[in-house]
Amino acid sequence: MRNGSPGMADACLIDATILVYTMDDTESEKRQHCLRLVKELAALRIAALTTQTLGEFFNAVTRRLRDPLSQLDALSQLAAYADAFPVYDITLPIVLEAARGAHQHQMSYWDAQVWATAKLNQIPCVLTENMQGRGLLEGVRFVNPLAEGFDLSILTGRR
Repeated sequence: MRNGSPGMADACLIDATILVYTMDDTESEKRQHCLRLVKELAALRIAALTTQTLGEFFNAVTRRLRDPLSQLDALSQLAAYADAFPVYDITLPIVLEAARGAHQHQMSYWDAQVWATAKLNQIPCVLTENMQGRGLLEGVRFVNPLAEGFDLSILTGRR
């Protein structure tokens, strides 16, 4: 189920790693790039998140960063992301499709769950650093926004 205010059609789902980089001071170049990207995606209203992504973000920024956020600060940032983007719930059909995808395409279940959310909600793209080499999978394209040559116009159709 999608929440948030309707805008342009969601062109992509943002994977948790992209959000985590916005808080990671050990990766300053990636951090600055992801901060700009997330801000642009929110302004253009062409991206969405999942409940899974928000949970992974909270866990990573409170436990895995060199200088972790307090749970209160992480909650505040999580709420800001949930306010800025539509959020798709993880449903039983998504869980089942993710399990099928994990088996059939030899991917981790958690990556498959992001893919299944995009697939079942007809979102054509997942922005992630994690799915190198996957390309297009059953109608969902994996794009690394940190790769050299990434251009946001591929999501907006504008040049």
